[in-house]
Amino acid sequence: MRTALVLLFLLAIAAIPGSVLPQRSVNIERVAGYFRAHPDLAPFLDRLGMFDVYASVWFAAVYLLLFTSLVGCVAPRLLEHFRALRSVPPDAPKRLDRLPQHAPAADQAGEPAAVAAAVAESLRKRLWRARLREHEGGVWTVGAEKGYLKETGNLLFHVALLAVLIGVGFGAWYGWHGNRLLVEGKDRGFCNAVTQYDESKLGARVGPEDLPTFCLELERFSVTFQPTGQPKTFGATVLVDEDGKETTRDFRVNHPLRLSGATVSLIGHGYAPMLRYTDRFGRQQTKVVPFLPRDGMFTSEGVATFPDVNIDPKTDRRDENLQVGFEGVYLPTVGDDNRPTSVFPAENNPVLFLTAYRGNLGVDAGVPGSVYSLDRGQIATGKLKRVSGDGRPHELKPGQAWTLDDGTKLEFLGTKRFATLAVRDDPTLPVVLAGAVLGLLGLMASLYGRRRRVFFRMSPLAIEGAPGGRTVMEAGGLPRTDYPGFADEFRGVVKAARGDEGTA
Repeated sequence: MRTALVLLFLLAIAAIPGSVLPQRSVNIERVAGYFRAHPDLAPFLDRLGMFDVYASVWFAAVYLLLFTSLVGCVAPRLLEHFRALRSVPPDAPKRLDRLPQHAPAADQAGEPAAVAAAVAESLRKRLWRARLREHEGGVWTVGAEKGYLKETGNLLFHVALLAVLIGVGFGAWYGWHGNRLLVEGKDRGFCNAVTQYDESKLGARVGPEDLPTFCLELERFSVTFQPTGQPKTFGATVLVDEDGKETTRDFRVNHPLRLSGATVSLIGHGYAPMLRYTDRFGRQQTKVVPFLPRDGMFTSEGVATFPDVNIDPKTDRRDENLQVGFEGVYLPTVGDDNRPTSVFPAENNPVLFLTAYRGNLGVDAGVPGSVYSLDRGQIATGKLKRVSGDGRPHELKPGQAWTLDDGTKLEFLGTKRFATLAVRDDPTLPVVLAGAVLGLLGLMASLYGRRRRVFFRMSPLAIEGAPGGRTVMEAGGLPRTDYPGFADEFRGVVKAARGDEGTA
């Protein structure tokens, strides 16, 4: 038991980083934001598995050790408890007056056997386990006990904890999850495939071909805010295609969309500016680029890259040194001081601040990079140069255009909303839920259950001229778990057993 408690304490400590630091399985956007905010610390924490705590090797080690310890703790206690339930209550001790609770001897009408049977019946009606015994000289005793619910609840709690651990373990094998940022509009949906997720993880027993078949398209995303800027409500309307059957479904926070084989939850939202770039040859490209919020007022950061521009129509060749990228901040509501920080999350006074870069974006190098920031290495080596005129970010409002030094133009067309969806399936969730409910019930039974015993001794008392005989009854009580209410309970049990006929 001591080992299990130590391991449980270690498991609780190991889970702290999973609560403090953002987790990839929950919200990859927050993980990306943490990397941007802490560029030196984040890679070190990532090597330690701090952004995937519950899938890390060190967490699994504590988890498995706790599971093994619990099995070794619960198995012998179950056998012992089973034997205790099958055993009969012990006989009354010789000196009842030495017990914590004692009722002095009092005479009762009737023979000892009849009185003992009546006492046992009274105790059984109060859910006591009672056992009658006959002794020499016509003496009868009744031993009764109650409160096995405490140990039953304790064991139920531990068994439920094992069920939760088993459910979590098998859920890691047979479950899967993926996160996808989805922008409003037709032709911007996705289908349930590993390659279409921004981040995904399959269980050890799950392959890409095992994923259920469905497609989602975000038709509308609505959100309202409190005057303080706190979100009040937000929900999504999606077009769902399951096996060729299209339906329109609504869901919101804490009310996920349940599909066949998957559950879709809303975990975030934001704005995606629509930008149209016209290159030096008059060709246009339009992109809808999600900007990730970095605070509660939805001050959002992002980049828009245009690698396939400035292609000479005569040679149809692309010059890698004429690629264009824009990095900036989007403010849904800019303040009167015009500072690059939003003062309210709704689009009351939207402004987009951008910095332009021209050169080699590094997208052809074959090295994975973030889609939310430009390659800092390309900038540091001078392969990607800043071309923002006076060096300050350029300010754009919806509908405005920006003409760069080479005659190319960028237009800010407006914004669309995006929603971050968490799609997951865990077939062991019912097991985990049942374990959690049973564990709570077992804990309550363990905390409120009280183990106690009461004993009665009935001895014959011969009174001359009294028909039917008389009995002297003495009682004692022993709480196996101390609690303040046992004295009152004992007096109530004795009163019921005497039928209010006893005298001191």
